Amino acid sequence: MFIDIKAQDGAAFYPAGVGREQQRQVNAFIRRDRIRWLDWDDQPTRFYLAWAEQLRLHLNRALFLGLFDYECHYSHYPRKAFYKKHLDAFQGNSSRRLSSVLYLNPAWQPCDGGELMMYAADGFTLMDKITPTFGKMVLFMAEEFPHEVLPTQCSRYSLTGWYRINESTGPGL
Repeated sequence: MFIDIKAQDGAAFYPAGVGREQQRQVNAFIRRDRIRWLDWDDQPTRFYLAWAEQLRLHLNRALFLGLFDYECHYSHYPRKAFYKKHLDAFQGNSSRRLSSVLYLNPAWQPCDGGELMMYAADGFTLMDKITPTFGKMVLFMAEEFPHEVLPTQCSRYSLTGWYRINESTGPGL
């Protein structure tokens, strides 16, 4: 395993919010996970981000997605944590094009919960129920597929990220 989840300092995780900047709020009715943005000084992080960059380049060549950069954080779902159905896009900002989730829990069991429920664009039709199996990566269009994380029965860790497009209209980025 290239990222030791047991070595992650629980105190470094903070409650995840909904919304961005001034509209950001922590709402335990919507989500109860905790996050920690990656530390660029950490060698396993640099390895993962270099791999994610190669994936970005490949996706652009194969699918013409126009992905520009990648943002990513650790997600920790303590026991009984969840995230209700949502899209991975901020209101008024559609730069998140492709979502990614890499599961980090070895020996995850079906009774541990925490499944990712993927819905069709209509928001009602269940497309898939994904078990957070160690090493599995899920990629999906951020603005097209509503999804939710079911309550966990034990701690669940992942690397959650978004490949973004450049929405800049001026000469700068």
